[in-house]
Amino acid sequence: MEPLEKQELEQKARKVREDIIEEIYSAKSGHPGGSLSIADILTVLYFREMNIHPENPDWEERDRFVLSKGHCSPALYSCLANRGFFPVEDLKGFRNINSYLQGHPDKNKVPGVDMTTGSLGQGLSAANGMAIAGKVDKKDYRVYCVLGDGEIEEGQIWEAAMAASQYQLDNLCVIVDNNNLQIDGTIEEVMSSYPIDEKFRSFGFQVINIDGHDIEEIIKAFEVAKNVKGKPTCIIAKTTKGKGITFMENQAGWHGKAPNEEQYNQAMAEMRQGGQV
Repeated sequence: MEPLEKQELEQKARKVREDIIEEIYSAKSGHPGGSLSIADILTVLYFREMNIHPENPDWEERDRFVLSKGHCSPALYSCLANRGFFPVEDLKGFRNINSYLQGHPDKNKVPGVDMTTGSLGQGLSAANGMAIAGKVDKKDYRVYCVLGDGEIEEGQIWEAAMAASQYQLDNLCVIVDNNNLQIDGTIEEVMSSYPIDEKFRSFGFQVINIDGHDIEEIIKAFEVAKNVKGKPTCIIAKTTKGKGITFMENQAGWHGKAPNEEQYNQAMAEMRQGGQV
């Protein structure tokens, strides 16, 4: 498919947000806050940036994507479904015992998933491996990895960051979803990882700071990342947890809670009226 432009991407992102709420409401469980905060980033990746073929999910030349914060799978599933990897209708089976769309993505069951994730802190190590393999095999594919800002409190992230720099993985692009909230409160209250940009820079990364809800800024950041040579790139995306739904925005309580019927109707009404995307 042809890469989508800004207005089309904004419309896709709104559809992704609607799907996120549908999935979690249908399952009566899930993680809406962080799924909504990465909707714009994943939309740009899947509908403009990444070189992928839904009809051939295991194509060797494809770009790879690792959702290290795997509990935000509703956003990933929506992008995969709307990109054509599996039927959109299957989204309503999210977290159902008979569904292949588990709470965390499983690469053995879901077409288009490149890494099974869920245990926080491990995704960047896997992304490193994919990027190193690409170098060894002389492939042109790129590897993208989304981390949560709470997740980077895990020590394994920094071991992996050190390795990415050591091996000069310029085919690796890390995106930190900096929504400033995790399950127990703000990042500062729990275990501050600030300043995130200076930390990644000190580990040898090219660092780009952006508004993670500004489609043009997201597009430009990925373009810059593709032209960085000799080092990995980290995009620090400043986002809003629960983006697009007024009563969920900036509320840590919506980290892992499903809306009731009244809240579901309000959320869907907001988005269908144009929302705050």
